[in-house]
Amino acid sequence: MQAGTPPIRDANDADIPAIVALNAAEVRHTSPMDEDRARQLATLSAYLRVATLDGRVVALLLAMRAGADYRNDNFDWFAARYPDFLYVDRIVVDASVQGHRLGSALYGDLFAFARERGIPCITCEFNVVPPNEPSRLFHARHGFVEAGRQWLDDGHKQVSMQVAELA
Repeated sequence: MQAGTPPIRDANDADIPAIVALNAAEVRHTSPMDEDRARQLATLSAYLRVATLDGRVVALLLAMRAGADYRNDNFDWFAARYPDFLYVDRIVVDASVQGHRLGSALYGDLFAFARERGIPCITCEFNVVPPNEPSRLFHARHGFVEAGRQWLDDGHKQVSMQVAELA
């Protein structure tokens, strides 16, 4: 691990309030989540890990594996096209530590997790309408390419469907 990078570990039930608070601070880029929803997503997830700094959760990554009993238009889009994948439901980094490569550290950990399990690709999406340029740049740096687009929220939002193939 890079010097100065907080440790990454599996999330646990005691982390749920911090995960909800972290998500709420960045909800404009993700979707709302209360404690019940966070626990439900944790149960469905294949991967839910956090980065901590001085005992405080400062970043999280939540991913679902193909075949999960997860209802989500974007997950369903990938499920219709890929037999096996990990879908990044959300990655959130506390604003106070953005720029310290925690998102990259979590993605590195996720990619290793997928390779260890023989999962051939990581999938995600980001907004193109309205645009989320930081997410586009971040995902391009990690080898994601566009596999398609879809409109959501009655035509108010368009997302770029992204795939990173693992070699």
